[in-house]
Amino acid sequence: MSRRSQKGPLEPEVEVVAETDAEPAAAADAVAEIEVETALDDEGRPIARPIGGALAASEDPDAGALVRYDPLQRYLQEIRRHPLLTREEEHELAVRYQRDHDVEAAYRLVTGNLRLVVMIARQYQRSFKALLDLIQEGNIGLMEAVKNFDPYRGVRFPSYAVWWIRAYVIRYVMNNWRMVKLGTTQAQRKLFFNLQKEKDKLEAKGFSADAKALAKQLDVKEREVIEMDQRLSGRDLSVDAPVREGDESTLLDLLKSGTETTEDEVAREEFRARVGTKIREFGATLRDKDRVIFDERLLAEEPHTLQEIGDRYGISRERVRQIESRVKRRLREFLEEHFEDLRGVDMEVG
Repeated sequence: MSRRSQKGPLEPEVEVVAETDAEPAAAADAVAEIEVETALDDEGRPIARPIGGALAASEDPDAGALVRYDPLQRYLQEIRRHPLLTREEEHELAVRYQRDHDVEAAYRLVTGNLRLVVMIARQYQRSFKALLDLIQEGNIGLMEAVKNFDPYRGVRFPSYAVWWIRAYVIRYVMNNWRMVKLGTTQAQRKLFFNLQKEKDKLEAKGFSADAKALAKQLDVKEREVIEMDQRLSGRDLSVDAPVREGDESTLLDLLKSGTETTEDEVAREEFRARVGTKIREFGATLRDKDRVIFDERLLAEEPHTLQEIGDRYGISRERVRQIESRVKRRLREFLEEHFEDLRGVDMEVG
C-alpha cells in the first residue's frame, strides 16, 4: 500500500491511501446498520422491520407497528438506490469531469459515495446529535472533493474524498458545539475531540489524568489543556438570565460597563499628572548627552534622528542608540520605584 498527498483548504495536508476498496464496502455496511425498511401489513398499514441488524420501531421485534415519518430513514432509503462505483467507473467519471466538466459525471461520483458520508458522519454523532446536519455538511465536502480530485494520481476517489468529508464535518461540529466558538486552532481542535478519550485511557491504566500528563500525551501545551477543559466543563449563559429565580436583576447588570465613568476618568487624569511630574523630576537628574537625548528623543513631539544627535557630538548613531537605551532603562526603574502599579508592566517610552 502506498501513500500520496493532496492538499485541501480545510486540511493542511490531505493524505490519501492508494489501492484500497475498504471505504465503499464499509460505507454500505454503515447505512445498512441504521436503515429501517418500510413495508405494508395485510391491511395496508406501514410496519417497520430491521435491515442489517438495525432495530425495528416496535419494542416487540415480532409485532408490526405504525411508523411515523423519519427523514433520516427516508434519506438512507433514497441513497441506497444509487449503486456503488467500481474503480474503473470512478476513474472514467473523474476523467470526464476534469477534461470536459461533465456535470452528469460529477453527479454520479457524488451519488455513488453518499453512503461514505453517512459512515463518516456517524463517527462524530457522539459530539453532535443531529446526524442529518452532519451528513449535509459532509455532502458539501464530498462535492469539494469531486472538484479537486486528480484521477491520474493512482488513488481511488473514496480514499481521497474521506479527508474532505471529515474536514467539513469537523468544522461544522466545532462551529455549532456552543454559541461561543471553540477550537479555533489546530491544537484546540485536537483537544476538543481527544481530551476526554485521553482522560479515560489514563484513568483506565491507573494514572492521574492531570493537565501535565494529558499535555504530554496529546503533544500540546499544558495551559491549552486547562483552558479547553474549562471550556468543555462550563456551559453558555445568557446575560439576560436572572441572577436568582424570581429576581429581576440579570447577569448583564453585574457586568462592567465598557464606557468610562467620571470617577475613572478623574483617576486616570490624576495618575497621568503624577507620572508626568515624576518624569520631569527624573529628567532633572540627567546631565550632558543623557539630558539631550531624553529631551530631544524621548519627550519631543518631533524627535531628532539618531544621526542628527550623533553629528552634534561627533559620535556614531549606534552610540546614541546605546545611550538612549540606558536612559530608558533608568527611567523605567525610576517610575517602578515610585509607582508599584507599573511594576512588571510593559512600558513603551519614546
